[in-house]
Amino acid sequence: MRRAVAALTATAALLLAGCSSGGPSEGPPEGGRSPAPREREASGIRGITLPAWNTDDYSRPEAAAYLRQIAATGAGWVTFTPTWYQDRATDPAMRVTDETAGDDSLRHIIGLAHEAGLKTMIKPHVDLVEGGDRAEIRPADPGAWFGAYTRFLTHYARLAADTGAEQFSVGTELAGTSRDGTRWREVVAAVRKVYRGPLTYAANYDEYRRIPFWDALDVIGIDAYWPLGDRATTDAGRLREAWKPITDELAAFSARHHRKILFTEAGYVSQRGTTTAPYSWTVSEKAATDEQAAAYEALLAALDGKEWWAGVCWWMWDDWPDTGETAKRLAYTPHGKPAEKVLRKWWGK
Repeated sequence: MRRAVAALTATAALLLAGCSSGGPSEGPPEGGRSPAPREREASGIRGITLPAWNTDDYSRPEAAAYLRQIAATGAGWVTFTPTWYQDRATDPAMRVTDETAGDDSLRHIIGLAHEAGLKTMIKPHVDLVEGGDRAEIRPADPGAWFGAYTRFLTHYARLAADTGAEQFSVGTELAGTSRDGTRWREVVAAVRKVYRGPLTYAANYDEYRRIPFWDALDVIGIDAYWPLGDRATTDAGRLREAWKPITDELAAFSARHHRKILFTEAGYVSQRGTTTAPYSWTVSEKAATDEQAAAYEALLAALDGKEWWAGVCWWMWDDWPDTGETAKRLAYTPHGKPAEKVLRKWWGK
């Protein structure tokens, strides 16, 4: 399933890595920089992602209803994910396909979101046409790839500026390239020339410690798919305890880098065992909305009141009609499930 690449970025070895320190970004930011100037703007985010899988998804009649439903949970933000594709992980460029949200549809839905009282983040993705893990993208010609990627990204940065999008992500889970700090700093600098809002990068949970350019951004972004145990459970208290070593590490990491941490993605399918592999769309075929709800409760309780935490953008709201590869009763969406009630409780609706 092509869309599963958004969450399938962990290998078995990395699952065992836990939250230990290490990697080239463990030291303080260059020059001991003070807190990011736009950090405050990106705090307190209560967000939900509404992805697109086809050119016209964001202009479909259901768009306004989905945004009203998202706002009704108490969310204040919505994330949109225009996606370009590569045929192979070694290709020198990415391109538009018929699964890329059209620019007009993206402008349309950003306008609808603002009308619904929601702030917006544009979070462009690059995926592989035949599926697979975007973390495997390792271009044979890095110079050509980064040139193409900069053009791709600044296209959406200009659109973000033109539409008043309140935040922008410069990348998502591109672990095969994200250690190249020099080229990534050039990408960020190019984006800053056309977009003045806060910037983040959405690193996978097993990638963020190796990012060398956090000091060039305003907020540390992490796709928070940490496994919380080795067996299924609906015990929210137990799951909350599993978060403690993770949050301890994140607090220290935030302090070292003088940046708050935003969960650019977090989510759980409503399947038995989802807390053992939150990144998986296919943990089992047994529905478990109670386990999904417990996972939502544990995350929000464990992170509540943490000064270094900028908030969460949940993955994801409903699929567009006739596009779902996973039945709604088993999918990531909390809509109409106990997890939605958890959101309303924590977010005041």
